[in-house]
Amino acid sequence: MHIIKTFPVAFMLVMVLCLSVAWADDGPASLEELLVEADQHNPELQAAREQAEMVGHTVDQATSLDDPMLGLGVINIPIDELDAESTPMSGVTLTLSQKFPFPGKLAARGEMAKEKTRWYRKAYEDARLKLRQQVKDAWYLLLFQRQAIELTEQNIDLLDDFNRLTETRYKVGKGLQQNVLKAQLERSKLFDSLLTLEQREETTLAGLNRLVGRETFSPLAQQPIPELSRTDYSLKDLQAGAQQKRPLFDAYRSLISKFEAQSRLAELDYKPDFNLWIGYRLRDNDLADGGSDFISSGVTLNLPVRLNRRRAAVAEADSGLRMAHKRFNNFRLQVELSIHQALARMQASAKLTDLYKTGIIPQADQTFQATLAAYQVDKVDFLDLLDSLLTLYRYEIDYYRALTDHERSLAKLIFAAGLEVESTTSVSRQPSEGQ
Repeated sequence: MHIIKTFPVAFMLVMVLCLSVAWADDGPASLEELLVEADQHNPELQAAREQAEMVGHTVDQATSLDDPMLGLGVINIPIDELDAESTPMSGVTLTLSQKFPFPGKLAARGEMAKEKTRWYRKAYEDARLKLRQQVKDAWYLLLFQRQAIELTEQNIDLLDDFNRLTETRYKVGKGLQQNVLKAQLERSKLFDSLLTLEQREETTLAGLNRLVGRETFSPLAQQPIPELSRTDYSLKDLQAGAQQKRPLFDAYRSLISKFEAQSRLAELDYKPDFNLWIGYRLRDNDLADGGSDFISSGVTLNLPVRLNRRRAAVAEADSGLRMAHKRFNNFRLQVELSIHQALARMQASAKLTDLYKTGIIPQADQTFQATLAAYQVDKVDFLDLLDSLLTLYRYEIDYYRALTDHERSLAKLIFAAGLEVESTTSVSRQPSEGQ
């Protein structure tokens, strides 16, 4: 009987343990695992990779000659007889021709295709860095929201204890009704904040799941907030190094080179292309001259007389080249500004985090503990106790916000300056540049 009675309890304990293990494995939890999963499964990044692959196949197309042309015809047929063998000049003709662009045109087209391929490949690499920054940003935001939820729940429990204490004191004539009402009001406000935090946490988790290519409702195991990352970056070094590390800078350089090649091609279009041909005429052996076959060859070329079209092509290439230079400079200024802003926010958040951790929160906690002790011996009013509790709660929330803001700003800085380029080159298959 004892075994039978205890079996349901043991069974429930086993089930709770199994569920705890299952909940602990709610998908990848560490940041590095999420980054790898995003690199492999993010649909937008996969599309960018395939686009770079697709464009890479245009290089061989741009550098290949046109197909040769094979012709079959009859020549010098009298209209009154329509006989290909009636005169010595009549016959069946076979021709073979090949078009050759003016020297330099094929090379210019190939360079345009290669630089276009390089643009998409570097844009893909930059998109990978951007995705890493987005995953980090969502991950740290999620950690903050979950920590804020935990703190809010703890303070709601404390307020519940205070409510019971206040109601007890009020019943024995040692407290005021307004204290009871105030405590209940603050508890309701905290519960309202909790609902808002839970809604935002769900939204952030859904966004993070989308970034890593998972279903938006996929769970994610709880993770502690890591310690503050200590860094020592120089603004000038970061801004100067970004032009060599950010892939999109290389992409804009490729864009400039593409328009330079397009400009050369537009100038070369004033030169004619050549078409070499060879022909073989089959003649009847019964002709008076014995019907010897004829062989012919020659060259034709186009006449570049449509000058308006060619001038427009040159102007288009020149405008594109100026546009590419301006876009490069605009991107450089944007990156420098992003680096400056991210570094400033990161440094400010680091100082604020240290201030909360070493100064404000210990002092606020001491104030709360002292106020609680004084309240228990009727030396301070309940409102003072409530104010000290809520002040400590707000400072704790602000501490974790500053800590995660520092890590989010660091992620933006790393992306803007291209500091993770080397560490991400071997994460997944790179699109080919084309040969």
